[in-house]
Amino acid sequence: MRLGYSLNLEQTQKLIMTPELRQAITILQMPAIELSQYVEQELLENPLLEVKEDVEEEQAEVSPPAAERDPDWQEYFQDRSDLGLNQPKREEYNEYTYENFLVSTLTLQEHLTRQLDLAARSAEEKEIGEYLIGNIDDNGYLNISLEDAAQALHYSEQRLAEVLQLIQGFEPTGVGARNLEECLLLQLAQLEDAPPLAEALIKHHLIDLAAGKVTKIASALKIIPKEVQELGDFVRTLDPKPGRQFGSGKDVRYIVPDVVVEKVNGEYIVLINDTTVPRLGINRGYREALINKEDTEAKQFVENKLHAAAFLIRSIEQRRLTLYKVVNCIIDLQREFFDKGIKFLRPMTLREVAELVNLHESTVSRATSGKFMQAPQGVFELKFFFDSGVENEAGNMTSSESIKRLLKDLLDAEDSANPLSDQKVADILNHQGINISRRTVAKYREEVGIPSTSLRKRY
Repeated sequence: MRLGYSLNLEQTQKLIMTPELRQAITILQMPAIELSQYVEQELLENPLLEVKEDVEEEQAEVSPPAAERDPDWQEYFQDRSDLGLNQPKREEYNEYTYENFLVSTLTLQEHLTRQLDLAARSAEEKEIGEYLIGNIDDNGYLNISLEDAAQALHYSEQRLAEVLQLIQGFEPTGVGARNLEECLLLQLAQLEDAPPLAEALIKHHLIDLAAGKVTKIASALKIIPKEVQELGDFVRTLDPKPGRQFGSGKDVRYIVPDVVVEKVNGEYIVLINDTTVPRLGINRGYREALINKEDTEAKQFVENKLHAAAFLIRSIEQRRLTLYKVVNCIIDLQREFFDKGIKFLRPMTLREVAELVNLHESTVSRATSGKFMQAPQGVFELKFFFDSGVENEAGNMTSSESIKRLLKDLLDAEDSANPLSDQKVADILNHQGINISRRTVAKYREEVGIPSTSLRKRY
């Protein structure tokens, strides 16, 4: 066997993820708020980026001599369009609402502490009360036992129970309870017109009430099932989480739609919401550094930053154009939904949209990920329109969301004395041309929050 060296020449194709490509993919996937934060960070790191406050075209400047021009960067300064990222001038509003001055919502602990400051009769009560309030969660429940609290504060459990009773008299009613039963009983004690058997129902039959065992409860309380259901309706008016009406101390996060769809003269107009993203441009003050051939280090630094700034602006513009094409395609495919409502939402896949807009499926997925659309029907996540479904008699697919709406309308109109079973609902939908099984009906019913047949039955 002969051994030796050889040299072969081959051509291969390889996908290389350049930093610019990774940046473009990242920007495409960002929602409006994240993109705004990303741009603000880039403005701090890249001195060639600047925010254009005035959209009017600047006066022309005198160009340098032809001998001093560098074709690698000269075109950026000559382009007056800011590389395609145009944004309307922001309007100034002189009217202010209450939200302009509202910094944060009042938390439950702050609300209880204020009441404690007025109700505490001694420094000891205030110390114990502040400790107990600090152990009340956002739902209004006490998360520590009196025994553990007594060991931590070195007070007797009886003394802590007295202060806890004081706190349980605060607003909202039911706060400071240690379990659901105690929470409901505290609220019941404040009602003068409460049914006589409501206390017994809460103390002994809450689990059976949740399970819909009306007959068992009626036998135990020696009343008819209809009266049990009326008692259950009253108990459900009580708040199981009295503290949730207050803020948790965390920042409130609002949904900022990335796309706004408006109907004008029967046609849907797509508007990309760029109001949160600063209008970017290239700082022309660094022209001298590029013209100066002697300081090569400064020139190289400015050139690198210039290319990075130009690519960032173009990536943002590419995001806007991609999002515009994808949303336009969604509107075309889901026209019946926008015209008639959710019952007419049709199944749609990423591949279907990708083929129509001539993009890769992964690009469409990134363009719709985490983004929201504000339409005449409401605010929807773009992923909402990519819905699965079941086959109908015509061989077409019916969206699962439209089936859920049909299911909800069907059960809302049922006879409460004889509610429809899942099998009966499946038979009705099959008769309407929608091929669906009982298991699928049960799955969709649970997803829309509709209880089972036994829990819906009314006597």
